[in-house]
Amino acid sequence: VQLVESGGGLVQVGGSLRLSCAASGFAFEDSTIGWFRQAPGKERKAVATIRLTDGYRYYADSVRRRFTISGDDAEKTVYLQMDSLKPEDTAVYYCARKNPDKLAVPADPEAYDFWGQGTQVTVSS
Repeated sequence: VQLVESGGGLVQVGGSLRLSCAASGFAFEDSTIGWFRQAPGKERKAVATIRLTDGYRYYADSVRRRFTISGDDAEKTVYLQMDSLKPEDTAVYYCARKNPDKLAVPADPEAYDFWGQGTQVTVSS
């Protein structure tokens, strides 16, 4: 199993970025993929998740209506479109695959068994 994030960078307040998570080594179309973020000194928290079997999505309250998660089965890639970025969105962003054997809610990091290396997003004011 491999997950590789890309698309992070430095952006000004109000700007946009699109993160990509390229997946391999498992049945992508049957999985749930989550985007998480971790700022310095803070715990890792879910940003958005997508269940690729039926498209069910979860969004954290702090990003709802600004971020959009989507999946492309042909490309085996999950995207996170981030608009109207704020300084508090600054963090390392990780994508992860939910362990199919765990019944935990999709926002729980403990439910995920494989993680990417992370990509830095910095929003300057």
